[in-house]
Amino acid sequence: MMNAVTKSPLAEQISGYRRGYTLPAPFYNSTKAFEADLEIFFQKHWIIAGVTPDIPEPGDVRRVDIGKTSVLLVRDEDMEVRAFHNVCRHRGSRLVREETTSVGRLVCPYHQWSYDLTGELVHAAHMGQGLDRSCHALKPVNLRVIGGIIFICIAEDAPKDIEEVARVLGERLAPFDLDNARIAHEQTIIEAGNWKLSVDNNRECYHCEGSHPELINTFVGLDVGFDPAELGEEEKAEYARHCAVATVQVAAWERQGFASRKVEHYEGHETLLRTERFVIAGAGESHTMDGSAACRKLLGNLSDPKLGDLHLHTHNSWHHFFADHAVLSWLTPVAPDRTELRTVWLVHKDAKEGVDYDLARLTEVWIATNQQDADLVEIAQQGVGSVGYEPGPLSEFCEGAVDRNIAWYIERLRAHGFDI
Repeated sequence: MMNAVTKSPLAEQISGYRRGYTLPAPFYNSTKAFEADLEIFFQKHWIIAGVTPDIPEPGDVRRVDIGKTSVLLVRDEDMEVRAFHNVCRHRGSRLVREETTSVGRLVCPYHQWSYDLTGELVHAAHMGQGLDRSCHALKPVNLRVIGGIIFICIAEDAPKDIEEVARVLGERLAPFDLDNARIAHEQTIIEAGNWKLSVDNNRECYHCEGSHPELINTFVGLDVGFDPAELGEEEKAEYARHCAVATVQVAAWERQGFASRKVEHYEGHETLLRTERFVIAGAGESHTMDGSAACRKLLGNLSDPKLGDLHLHTHNSWHHFFADHAVLSWLTPVAPDRTELRTVWLVHKDAKEGVDYDLARLTEVWIATNQQDADLVEIAQQGVGSVGYEPGPLSEFCEGAVDRNIAWYIERLRAHGFDI
């Protein structure tokens, strides 16, 4: 039987969706769509909630809020990462109100019930001999740590294909050894737009040449997509040469043990994933203004700074891994027209600011890009909120990933009870 969310008129809007077009307006504006998205895509699917450098030491805790649900990411005494509902098993109080903290025990501020870092109840005063503490441990949240990225699924019945995600990403992320990285800088911004607009904006670079002067320095222009009919013979020849070089480079990376070829999980998969390694323009090393490495000390035990851009995205995140540093971003909806975007810049744990890297140079490309994207998302939200909006066509040459992303979204809605 459908719940209160799936009985909403949103189901009827699916009939207005056309493949190759953007979504009907209610998907970006309505409270019902927002509630459905939180329930389906941020509780019943695996989402990225953090990175292991968020909680590097035993007792470190990070609070992650998704709608009304609050989750604690915890590093226990054995250095294992755990996830619990931020709810005391006594009368439901939140245990942790700070965004980050470090503790020996998790102590409820209400009646001081105390839990160890594995979630076991270790103290509950004046409850009598009848209380079975083993039955009142903190409720765990499904968790998988893959290459230093923390995935959680709030629903008890988590999608099983996380094992395939782990297989694909495990070998790709292992050389960067993010468990031995640290956060050099982090940024949280609130974008004035629906989370799906933020995601779709990231899924294409049709807008990059006109909007991202810093980022575009590291891209080969035609890699962002093009209509062959609009290219001159010289441009076609130049791009053919680039593709030949890129093919040779990807094959070389593969021979060296750096998995690089494209993997896409859209329709037919519960957990959305895309990953591929790209050749970087300029010096070919990193996302900096000239493409050269920003940090002298490379991640993990890497010795070659020219390992390209290992890009990956999920339905709530996008990340770039270079030999010298990594930039990871993930989002959480906070309202139909508000989205929280958190970005972290990771360097080797032994890299020293001012010696191995200059922080401004390390962060300038993606700080600028994030703000530019936020501005674009805001004007897109203003447009889809207008009575003059109707779904528009997507470029088959430049916006194919947007189309596949939206098709996956509709497929998952139907799988969870929205049908026509």
